[in-house]
Amino acid sequence: MQAIILAAGRGSRMKKATQDRPKCLVELMGKPLLHWQLEALRKGGVSDILIVRGYMAEKLNGDFSTVDNPRWADSNMVETLRHASAWLEKGSSIISYSDIVYSAEHIKALSKSEYDISITYDTLWENLWKIRFEDPLSDAETFRAEDGKLLEIGGKASSIDEIKGQYMGLLRLTNRGWTILSNLFSELGQEKVDKLDMTAMLRLLLDRGIEIGVVSVAGKWAEADSMEDIAAYENTLSQVKEWSHDWR
Repeated sequence: MQAIILAAGRGSRMKKATQDRPKCLVELMGKPLLHWQLEALRKGGVSDILIVRGYMAEKLNGDFSTVDNPRWADSNMVETLRHASAWLEKGSSIISYSDIVYSAEHIKALSKSEYDISITYDTLWENLWKIRFEDPLSDAETFRAEDGKLLEIGGKASSIDEIKGQYMGLLRLTNRGWTILSNLFSELGQEKVDKLDMTAMLRLLLDRGIEIGVVSVAGKWAEADSMEDIAAYENTLSQVKEWSHDWR
């Protein structure tokens, strides 16, 4: 099994922490985010890993393959994904954002999905969002799934009841799934693709009647979007022996 980590962006919400390094090298609990990801992926059965680099690409070297998105500053994550097309054409791939940490069990579960396009989602998302935000609704988005398929994602939620989980930034694509995405990108054109984020991409697929599989997990992951997130996680983990979102 192979995996692709999308690590081209700077992560401007990290502010000074990314002045001298890519976002995925910011440390959480004394270990760079990237190292958490590499460890979980390999324990989850991944043998080959590609990192799509951009900002400070020269800082990302190691026991993995690399390819660069030279237009990282002028494009979004979907365009970064396109630079991994040679890998995506080879076979099924796990795709990971670079600012999340997760359990190897999530990778194992996602790899078993029978859909061409699949995502994981967290049913215990509210616990995590309460650590990150005073009001979980200020950042959370709508999410609905049924019978293992995605029904709705990425809308503005007016109540907790509209959120049955949260998309985590972990996907799986088969060869056919990548062909479906490539056709969508050709239809949209480069200018629109440059502005397209992953959640918007998933919504467009749903609008076109494309089935997206969902794999539910219960915690054991975290998103580090800012240094405030990092501080909140480290503070919580220092106070409790067990935490539902402990990915270790």
